[in-house]
Amino acid sequence: MLLLLIGASQAAQGAENVLRQLDYSALPGNRVELTLTLDQPVAQPQSFKTSNPARIALDFMGTRSALAQRSVDIGIGAINSVTTAEAGNRTRVVIALSQMVPYMTQVDGNKFHILLQQPTAMVGAAPSPTSSRAASTSENRITKIGFQRGAGGAGKIVVNFSDPSTAVDVRQEGGKVVASFMRTKVPERLQRRLDVTDFATPVQTIVTTQRGDSSRIIITPSGTYDQIAYQADNTFTIEIKPISTAEQKQQQKKAFQYTGDRLSLNFQDIAVRSVLQLLADFTGTNLVVSDSVTGSITLRLQNVPWDQALDIILKTKGLGQRQTGNVMLVAPAAEIAAREKLELQAKQQIQQLAPLHSEFIQVNYAKAQDLAQLILGGGQKGRSLLSDRGTVNVDERTNTLITRDTEQNLDDIRRLVSKLDIPVRQVLIESRVVIANDDFTNELGVRFGYSRNQSNFGTSNHGAVIGGTQPGNVNFGQSTGFEVPAGSGNEGLLVDLPVTAAAGSVGLAVGKIGSYLLQLELSAMENENRGNLISTPRVITTNQKEAYIKQGVQIPFQQATSSGATSVQFKEAVLGLTVTPQITPDDRILLDLQVTKDSRGEQTNAGPAINTQSLGTQVLVDNGETIVLGGVYERNKNRTINRVPFFGELPLLGWLFRNTVRVDNNKELLIFVTPKILKANMALYQ
Repeated sequence: MLLLLIGASQAAQGAENVLRQLDYSALPGNRVELTLTLDQPVAQPQSFKTSNPARIALDFMGTRSALAQRSVDIGIGAINSVTTAEAGNRTRVVIALSQMVPYMTQVDGNKFHILLQQPTAMVGAAPSPTSSRAASTSENRITKIGFQRGAGGAGKIVVNFSDPSTAVDVRQEGGKVVASFMRTKVPERLQRRLDVTDFATPVQTIVTTQRGDSSRIIITPSGTYDQIAYQADNTFTIEIKPISTAEQKQQQKKAFQYTGDRLSLNFQDIAVRSVLQLLADFTGTNLVVSDSVTGSITLRLQNVPWDQALDIILKTKGLGQRQTGNVMLVAPAAEIAAREKLELQAKQQIQQLAPLHSEFIQVNYAKAQDLAQLILGGGQKGRSLLSDRGTVNVDERTNTLITRDTEQNLDDIRRLVSKLDIPVRQVLIESRVVIANDDFTNELGVRFGYSRNQSNFGTSNHGAVIGGTQPGNVNFGQSTGFEVPAGSGNEGLLVDLPVTAAAGSVGLAVGKIGSYLLQLELSAMENENRGNLISTPRVITTNQKEAYIKQGVQIPFQQATSSGATSVQFKEAVLGLTVTPQITPDDRILLDLQVTKDSRGEQTNAGPAINTQSLGTQVLVDNGETIVLGGVYERNKNRTINRVPFFGELPLLGWLFRNTVRVDNNKELLIFVTPKILKANMALYQ
């Protein structure tokens, strides 16, 4: 006895409503209608809207979502996408708009309709650019960042900012929730790391940073969680809710790939064709069964989706199915594969016989030769966009591609060119090389001696003389009874330790005329030198292209050749900057840098030496940020004493017998770099 049990889908448990389906349709006048279908009659939902970003939020109380996709991209009229999220006993439907537009809602039994009008930009003039600029000049700032524990152990991150029109992007990156607030500054007092583990929520840490002209809040959760973000006026809330075991099972149930109405089948040795006919009658599907489908099957399926039952039958009997429009074809898998192979061969034959067309494709920004290599697949077989009969040539003078192929392949080539022939972003790299020096030299020396005139010793006209001239270089007339011959210089020097290049000196001669003379000279020199040398090389280059700039001299030197002759070679002593920038998707810049600062050094027998200062590194920098790549600090401090043994070590009097030189030289090299992304109009990227 054959028993057939065919049941309808199970009813929703209790009074809980379930959102089953989301439909949308384009209407005349660029309007869009959304239809939400639920299991039971629906009441008017609670709603609110935000202007920037333009959002309409609908809260269906006592409702859970059974939609296959949480987010649906639409891109029709003013609607960008529709996102659903469950929180507690409600389901929130968020409609993301390109701009806020008028809308109407209507409840029709278990269906909820929302009609959105066309965007205003399509029916009226664009807003005044002057007002837009005026609005953008006010700086938007984050004023407060708070955290609190919500219902059910949820963690709530509450952010307050000054401008309610702030654009916010919330996404998941590497297991973390990242919220980016566009063109928003965050004060330094709020740039910190918060550890909120003690609140017993899925949120572990919250890190707030400033990146360029945008602010970022990085949330590190743990375990399984669900997130929802919403905005009310100047307050933006991110809620991280833990998922219970029951909710995890519910999500796994939602991920079940079979969504058809449920039925029960209990058969003993029934023909496969008959079972397929029953399934077609149950679903109302147009079914075509191949004559090759034969045999019988025994099965007992209790309360399973009909599409799962069909899949089980097909796999058991080695069958396959293909859907074409609203008609399903069932046949042995080998037969379907053979039929598709024949269809592919027929398409290839049609392509081989298709007429060829020629087209001239103007390339604006890229090199036509490079695009031609991509079209040809780099010479690798099977990767070319051309058919066996197709050709591509390049006119370098006009940067034009000359292609000849079938219309289908020409469409593929046009799509490739439109994707790749775009302006390349450019980067201005400004480097600053600062050399600061602070030199100090102090030197103190002494010379003194004693002389005596024996010829005039003991005469009656003795007298004393004190002179401020060079010691010993005094000259008096014969009437004085004492005379030092003019030009005799430093007679009788006992200590001769002067300053090498004295800035000044003091001479003193003390003696008795015609008898003796004591000579003394103190010399001193002090030199102080301070200076800053700033070099600022700048260069502009395109993304991922190397650029360099040099300024300096080429120093000639002689070099012997193998024949014995000499030739003149040149060695560069330049200030140089070599850089290769790479712009990342988040508008940061990865730089490969080589900075050199060379100068002529001391002269040697082989020629002048070259003083070299260079730096090579790779850094990741925010747009417009200035960083210090590196630096070198040199200090030369020494003290030199030349003295007479024993006497130079005596306290107090020792300074008469020694020469002292003190040197303290300081030199510092710093290298700064500032990269800036340029717009297409060559203005600095803001």
